[in-house]
Amino acid sequence: MRKEPLLQKVKIQEDIESDKGFLASDGDGDGPVTLLLLFTTFTALCGTFSYGTAAGFTSPAQSGIMEGLNLSLAEFSFFGSVLTIGGLVGAAMSGRLADVFGQRGALWVSNSFCMAGWLMIAFSQVAWSLDIGRLFLGVAAGLSCYVIPVYIVEIAPKQVRGAFSAVNALVMCSSVSITFIVGSVMSWQKLALISTVPCVLEFFGLFFIPESPRWLCRNGQVKESEVALQRLRGNNTDISKEAAEINKYMENLQKEFKEDVFFELFKPRYWRVISVGIGLLVLQQLGGLSGYTFYMSSIFHKSGFPNNIGVTVAGVVQSVSSVIGLIIVDKFGRRSLLTLATVMMCLGSLITGLSFLFQSYALLNNYTPISTLIGVLVFFISITIGIGGIPWVLVSEMTPINVKGSAGTLCNLTSWSCNWFVAYTFNFLFQWSSSGVFFIYSIISAVGILFVMKMVPETRGRSLEEIQADITR
Repeated sequence: MRKEPLLQKVKIQEDIESDKGFLASDGDGDGPVTLLLLFTTFTALCGTFSYGTAAGFTSPAQSGIMEGLNLSLAEFSFFGSVLTIGGLVGAAMSGRLADVFGQRGALWVSNSFCMAGWLMIAFSQVAWSLDIGRLFLGVAAGLSCYVIPVYIVEIAPKQVRGAFSAVNALVMCSSVSITFIVGSVMSWQKLALISTVPCVLEFFGLFFIPESPRWLCRNGQVKESEVALQRLRGNNTDISKEAAEINKYMENLQKEFKEDVFFELFKPRYWRVISVGIGLLVLQQLGGLSGYTFYMSSIFHKSGFPNNIGVTVAGVVQSVSSVIGLIIVDKFGRRSLLTLATVMMCLGSLITGLSFLFQSYALLNNYTPISTLIGVLVFFISITIGIGGIPWVLVSEMTPINVKGSAGTLCNLTSWSCNWFVAYTFNFLFQWSSSGVFFIYSIISAVGILFVMKMVPETRGRSLEEIQADITR
């Protein structure tokens, strides 16, 4: 029997209210932290640890490699910088690779490049094999920078999503510090071999962890998506509400949008997603992150502070502040922490710049080393509590899955391009003016404060589907 018009209107209204209910529901808010969820996150974070060891490898290995293989400073500098070239390659591949093969599949590719890279470096007898190994590490890093944050965001319950994502920054900082300390007591070949341990752990872990339920659902594997979600939440957890929310959201996307194409990103509905994502990553890099990280020893040497002590103290402070960030990210929210972190980033560069300015005029010379250390530490605290990890968390949370691959590739390429630019220009700017370079970083950070306060949404305590539906309206 044909429905009456009034009944049709009622049915349509019920569907609308139902859709609103799905997006406003707790969804994934009550999911427990299971052993499999912890193991899956640990496996993914092995990739982050590998990236950190690659970033920290050149500092303790420089003298040993240059002497052992008779490399010139120019040859070693190329070896160090080729990581960024590989990162750009990995970044260009990351979004599409994750779209086609899933986050777990992309982690397999990243792990393969990482393992091959470390083995080539460990057994290198000539410069070209060192460079190829470093290039492979860069490709792995470029992939993992995008894939790992997205994977963690998509598998974690929303009440701990921020904390789980913050662990990524903690692992990154800790791995750099550990690499520097371990590398100071052993040869570069042994350090490269030991650096394969996270790759081996990740390799075996990948056999047992599930694919992202959201990726499975998007690709029409609804049953497999529910199985993966049930495994992550535990057999005794009712996943019906969360699974229905994910499925409903994917159905709406498929009805409304075409397949992910790059130019889809430039539609007005995605402008805020892209502008916030790219803006935060540009702020992160042009605020001086690569300059501080790659040339920390040069900064301490110029100020008169002992290099080894300075780098070690910075590593310890980074690790401690990362733990603090991990604890407070889901209590105070992304936007609040980003605002605080950007203020601290601005202040850290300002203190460092003033230290070198006073030094250039022979003022307060006795205080230059300690004030420089304070400036560097304030900067790194800002990175670990917010600006280092939260931008990628927000990109992962805000971007709808139908454009996540293209958006991730664009954001990742932007990040690595700015990374290269800052790393390449730092020495020139530092020679031009040891204080001026940090004043530039401070000004960029000051602009970033206004950007965060004006543009960045708060996503704490909301489901991914609710966030994405709201920000693309």
